[in-house]
Amino acid sequence: MTTDSTTTTIDPNRIPRHIAIIMDGNGRWAKQKGYDRTQGHRQGVETVKEITEHCARLGVKFLTLYTFSTENWNRPANEVAALMGLVLDSLEEEIFMTNNIRFRMIGDNSRLPQPVLDRIKQCEANTSANTKMTMIIAMSYSSRWEITHATRQIAQKVADHTLSLADIDEQTISQHLATNFMPDPDLLIRTGGELRLSNYLLWQCAYSELYFCNTFWPDFNKEELNKAIATFQQRERRYGKTSEQITRQTTQNTPLS
Repeated sequence: MTTDSTTTTIDPNRIPRHIAIIMDGNGRWAKQKGYDRTQGHRQGVETVKEITEHCARLGVKFLTLYTFSTENWNRPANEVAALMGLVLDSLEEEIFMTNNIRFRMIGDNSRLPQPVLDRIKQCEANTSANTKMTMIIAMSYSSRWEITHATRQIAQKVADHTLSLADIDEQTISQHLATNFMPDPDLLIRTGGELRLSNYLLWQCAYSELYFCNTFWPDFNKEELNKAIATFQQRERRYGKTSEQITRQTTQNTPLS
């Protein structure tokens, strides 16, 4: 068992392979403290660094962060510009290289300003050989955009006679999603007190364990993450089966000493 300098005890042998997070509450955190909303986003970047490093230490293999949704383009232009600037400032390759973390982005990159897109591609290229963990930002992303895009790709293949209708199954759809290089999330965390998925990884989270907390993202720290993981470890993941089936399967898969 481990505490990693925090108080919540978690089992190091049952760490979620993939954690997805909806980082909510930056603006409300700033308002509560009398700051400009941009300051909330800046503090949120510091939380990203802390949580990313902690996940890598724990043995998480994939960390996906909802950074900017397609709906966020509807925010005031000055806030959007500030958020884009923060992306540029926050992509410090040192944190990725020091912790052996690979960086990836998923989302509609056609809408991103060219300097932001160039910086993202540079960071992806420079960290591509890192193997300890992959940190993914969902940028200009929404599940409905992603599924629509995948559907168009599949439809084009059917039209080109490179794929038949009879061959389309769940795996076909998964292979055409932006997340095709990683497993589905084991644990989805949303901070800030809201109880919805907000168009985030809807296909992928079909069997994810959901964890909601009231903590605003700038205040979400290692201890808060450990609490979420501890809750995850207390749950029984049945995937439609009964508890008895899961117990029997676990017993059968346990090697004899």
